[in-house]
Amino acid sequence: MSILETARDWADADPHPGDRAEIEALIEAENTAELERRFAGPLTFGTAGLRGPLRAGPAGMNAAVVTRAAAGLGRWLADAGHAGDGVVIGFDARRRSDEFARVSAQVLTGAGFAVQVLPRPLPTPVLAFAVRHLGCAAGVVVTASHNPPGDNGYKVYLGDGAQLVPPADREIEAAIAGVGPAREVPTSDDWLTLGDDVEADYVDAVVRALGSARVPGRDRLVVAYSAMHGVGAATTRSVFAAAGFAPPVGVPEQEQPDPAFPTVAFPNPEEPGAVDLLTALAARVAADVAVAEDPDADRCSVVCGGRQLTGDEVGALLADWLLRRGVRGTYAASLVSGSLVGALAAAHGVRYAETPTGFKWIVRAGTADEPLVFGYEEALGYAVAPEVVRDKDGISAALAVALLAAELEASGRTLLDRLDELAVEHGLFVTGQLSVRVSDLSRIAAAMAQLRSAPPVCLLGRGVAFADLLDGTPAVDAVRLAGDGVRVIVRPSGTEPKLKAYLEAVVPVAGDVTAARRRGAEELERLRAETSSALGL
Repeated sequence: MSILETARDWADADPHPGDRAEIEALIEAENTAELERRFAGPLTFGTAGLRGPLRAGPAGMNAAVVTRAAAGLGRWLADAGHAGDGVVIGFDARRRSDEFARVSAQVLTGAGFAVQVLPRPLPTPVLAFAVRHLGCAAGVVVTASHNPPGDNGYKVYLGDGAQLVPPADREIEAAIAGVGPAREVPTSDDWLTLGDDVEADYVDAVVRALGSARVPGRDRLVVAYSAMHGVGAATTRSVFAAAGFAPPVGVPEQEQPDPAFPTVAFPNPEEPGAVDLLTALAARVAADVAVAEDPDADRCSVVCGGRQLTGDEVGALLADWLLRRGVRGTYAASLVSGSLVGALAAAHGVRYAETPTGFKWIVRAGTADEPLVFGYEEALGYAVAPEVVRDKDGISAALAVALLAAELEASGRTLLDRLDELAVEHGLFVTGQLSVRVSDLSRIAAAMAQLRSAPPVCLLGRGVAFADLLDGTPAVDAVRLAGDGVRVIVRPSGTEPKLKAYLEAVVPVAGDVTAARRRGAEELERLRAETSSALGL
């Protein structure tokens, strides 16, 4: 069948007039190159669910793709013994998110499930909390998190409140592939729209889990805050108020949801320049600490003393805070995250687990005897209250950062001071990234192939051992190079067209932390150059 015939069949089955017209216009123009892109293959469940550009066709996010995804999920749930059970659906404020949530509700209700939809755009952690709180068999949130403005996505949680892992993701993909024409999928409008109770219960649960610690002066702490044009502001402010903090001082240009994300090139706090407005605001109001959430509020970035902390630094600070509070259990981090949390766990005699990338793995790192009490990944994701949300949660992380900052401020110290103290106690763990965004995905495959075929044997003048993590269980498309005080892990991104190298150097500290930081910065730059050369970039 030709690409024009394939596209005609899709358009004939597309239930959305606008999406159908988009494909028909390409057919009429015989734009086979663009049609080949649109029909290159279906979206698949990556690190964090389905994600793709808003465009018609199976390789984009649109009403037909969402219809089929919901139908496939419903079929899989029914086959797993959950026919007629509850499903809760949430959505962010991106373009078409509310529409895709409605389509999902119609399809799953038509399949016989008891569907409940959150009342308005709300943070992803609220949906993740709602799955277990409401006793549902599954949850869906329509979000592309921190992806570019033209993207959207579809994330699925199972009844345990955690994201999909194999084999469920592949089984659902197979069920989606077996769905007939999207226009013929049965639908119903007989679902329930929830009120504000779930959000209020989430706020109460977070504050009970974290905010009961006695921290004098918390009401005087000045916190600057950015919602990054997303949906986190109202819920975050409710959590801070319930925990006894003064209202965070918001970046006004970024406070309200805006799917165009007009003040940032990418709505990701990791991207250069994304927290510039927050940093400037923090300086103007003399904030003790500043926090930025990504648009669906499941990630949290921290600025202190004019410096944006790395995800590894915040992860270490939060783990250290919990350990000093006597919180025992499993501490976990993804394999691409820094090594300091493992060192802290060892020093306190608690279990530490390293997992594949993604919170779907991190939240499953605990055991029956030592449940997960803290998990993080360097990409600004933290689970400080996994008993509340079994996923990363930028709102509870922001509260934990504020509690730690208030505790340190009471003794005349800051987050930066505590980082220096940790460096003296454990050595300076310096981490960074080499990240390459591509338009041609073959460049990523070629770089990974080159690294696997001719890995370097030496980095920073030290011998390194090569490990292909495709040989692990579960198999991970990543390569690790590790030696004494040096480590590099390279992998393709699971959510964006990027190749990422995660760099780490450990510098001993002989009293002078400033000198150690200078040396660490120099070693990181050298490591970045050596890694780039090894990848042929």
